[in-house]
Amino acid sequence: MGRRQQDADRAIRPKLRSPGTPPISREVQHRFWVEIAKGLLPEEAAARVGVSQPVGGRWFHNAGGMPPFDLSKPPSGRYLSFAEREEIAILNAQDCGVREIARRVGRDPGTISRELRRNAATRGSKRDYRASVAQWKSDIAAKRPKVAKLVANPRLRDYVEERLSGQIVMPDGAVVAGPEVPKFTGRNKPHRKDRPWSWAWSPEQIANRIRIDFPDDDSMRISHEAIYQSLYIEGRGALKRELVWCLRTGRALRAPRERSRRKTWAHVTPETLISERPAEVEDRAVPGHWEGDLLIGLERSAVGTVVERATRYTLLVHLPREEGYRHKETPKNGPALAGYGAVTMAKALTNTMSTLPEQLARSLTWDRGKEMSAHAQFRVETGIPVFFADPQSPWQRGTNENTNGLLRQYFPKGTDLSRWSAEEIDAVAYALNTRPRKTLGWRTPAEAFNEQLLLLQQPGVATTG
Repeated sequence: MGRRQQDADRAIRPKLRSPGTPPISREVQHRFWVEIAKGLLPEEAAARVGVSQPVGGRWFHNAGGMPPFDLSKPPSGRYLSFAEREEIAILNAQDCGVREIARRVGRDPGTISRELRRNAATRGSKRDYRASVAQWKSDIAAKRPKVAKLVANPRLRDYVEERLSGQIVMPDGAVVAGPEVPKFTGRNKPHRKDRPWSWAWSPEQIANRIRIDFPDDDSMRISHEAIYQSLYIEGRGALKRELVWCLRTGRALRAPRERSRRKTWAHVTPETLISERPAEVEDRAVPGHWEGDLLIGLERSAVGTVVERATRYTLLVHLPREEGYRHKETPKNGPALAGYGAVTMAKALTNTMSTLPEQLARSLTWDRGKEMSAHAQFRVETGIPVFFADPQSPWQRGTNENTNGLLRQYFPKGTDLSRWSAEEIDAVAYALNTRPRKTLGWRTPAEAFNEQLLLLQQPGVATTG
């Protein structure tokens, strides 16, 4: 009995520093990252699990946007949860015995006995069991710090850093310095400013190329995910955070995929989602379904483009700047004067498409630009329903995207599009509509569109619909 008591005494942990404010349990943190994976912002996920917004933002930033938990597996029931520790604390305060507590909690008496000895608060004159302190001690004991591979292997770290941030050289070996870049601020790549010129290999390229460069050296192996973690997770200590600017995206934090699918666009109502668009649009058998977008030029100039899916017939919308527009001098909260504000865009698009026959104006699919915020007004005036493509899904408007690529020959990026008159823009549309297309059997879009107009004029003949 004496030996057993000695072993039990040795099991009692030494005094630990004060935990201060009771930490938040791992279960709550796990639920936070589950909400992040659904596409919620950190402050939204924090509110959902019942923690403050600063705490949620700190969790997200310190983890680099990468969940530290395996979200595919629920927390293991092998260890006591915070809820169980709260119940143990209540029963212990009621002077219940170890076996009685074990029976009520549904755990082995040995588990309860060790919990009361090891994780009790020791700062007072006597040991007192409190759930928050017990959870804090358990979390500290559960930590199994592991040295990152890039920290333990300097040769491997040098290889990865060289492929990420190595200087560009000429074929003869001369170094090309590239532009001077701003100081790293801990945020995303600088907007409209130079970025460092470097090798800029992606982590996946590095992880796969290293097997070819060192086929017989197993110590020179690393996964692309380990490289990402070293870049994004605070405290890994292997790679400098500023190397994220060498990645293609230049993001300071990783963003969950689901966030790109968030429906945060106020003007996109459920009935205007592309999933609500008639099924007949997909096969292009029925004419009259259009796709639209903007060509953006220098100093917020723009030209609207609208393309019919079946015939590839193109309409260009003239969007002159409003009176009083001054680039970078327009009042911050003043009216939209760039030429493609919501009201201006709706009026210009109405003037362009209101002349179309009803059978050739069945629907319009637009991207998520705010210039179409007045789509309800446009539908009332023209009778054409507007649908919006999903975020970051240009293939859902493939006809329009392809046409915009052709139009960039006439309206290159970085040029002022406001200098062109409506007549000049119409001339470009005419050139595009009289160009033969392979997809139309080498007919022109104008010929294909005129065929549809002639069908409408014949008595007793109508388009399929």
